[in-house]
Amino acid sequence: MKRVLWCAALVLLAGCGGAVLPQVHDEGSRLALAQKLYDKGDYTLAVEALAPFGTSGSGSTYVDEAVYLLGLCHLRMKDYLGAQGDFERLVRDYPESDSASSAVYRIGEAMWGQTRGPDFDQEYTLKALDQFMLFRREHPDHWLAEAASRRIAEARSRLAVKLYRTGDLYVKLKEYESAKRYFRDVLTEYSESPVYGDALIGWAVASARLGQRDTALAVLRDLEGEFSGRPLGLKAAQTRAQMAKWPSVTKRKRRAEPNEPPPIASPPGGGYTP
Repeated sequence: MKRVLWCAALVLLAGCGGAVLPQVHDEGSRLALAQKLYDKGDYTLAVEALAPFGTSGSGSTYVDEAVYLLGLCHLRMKDYLGAQGDFERLVRDYPESDSASSAVYRIGEAMWGQTRGPDFDQEYTLKALDQFMLFRREHPDHWLAEAASRRIAEARSRLAVKLYRTGDLYVKLKEYESAKRYFRDVLTEYSESPVYGDALIGWAVASARLGQRDTALAVLRDLEGEFSGRPLGLKAAQTRAQMAKWPSVTKRKRRAEPNEPPPIASPPGGGYTP
């Protein structure tokens, strides 16, 4: 009979367009209802069902599970700031919870939801990357460890693209020293990135423009041979062919003498004249 009433409550809930919650009499039933609503995709109603846990319930047996589920609902609703607060509360207030380790990963997911593409500021990409790396260090055998590894790779790739595009922009602006620094950062910090080869070509271009054409041509020749017949090899070959036609850059020689005005001639008769 109790099961029939429970099912009837859920049917009533669905039939009303998800606008009315069935009455619940204890926290365990409330959590179970919220879980069913979450599984159905009714995240807004699930949040409503979990509302008492959001501000109180510190003495409840179910509070840690409820806070974790509340965070999952906010993630699904793309309320990333709210989700981050939920998961941080769980880790801070209920570190012994079975869900605490998963919450460490979910904090990273909430931060990742606040990130922007490589053309924009990467503050949250860096925060999310740090969080995923923290999770993987602390919980290497967790069932979410593989997902964290994928996020780490995605974040590092985005940061590498950001650096590469900035370097490319400086090449267009003819700020070759700055461009070279950004390309070097890609080469030294993100060697696994898909834009590594493009950054190496960019570094060669900037180097050639700064008078190091022989070195740049050698780098492009090696890249062309290593990736022969592939897009990166073809790009290196085209860049090398264009570079060979560039006029030589003549470096300005440094003055042997200090760049100072000539000494003032002494007045007739010598000595100091005020």
